[in-house]
Amino acid sequence: MSELLSLLNVGRVLERNLIAVGICSPGELRRVGAKEAFIRIRAIDNGACLHMLYGLQGAVEGIRDTELPESTKEDLRLFFRGL
Repeated sequence: MSELLSLLNVGRVLERNLIAVGICSPGELRRVGAKEAFIRIRAIDNGACLHMLYGLQGAVEGIRDTELPESTKEDLRLFFRGL
């Protein structure tokens, strides 16, 4: 079990994806940020979805993805559509 699993919204699948793209600690995820982490994951997992992006952002901020402000969700939706 890695430290990543201690983050909110991070389960086994997301943990595996993060490690596969070279993000192995909570600090590294915070440094890289949710959007860059998602871009890296999307390169190896074409099925990575918007909800995974929400989860990453919540993990970075230390909140549940369901508690993200609507303005943050809208920003992430626009980012996701632009990929």
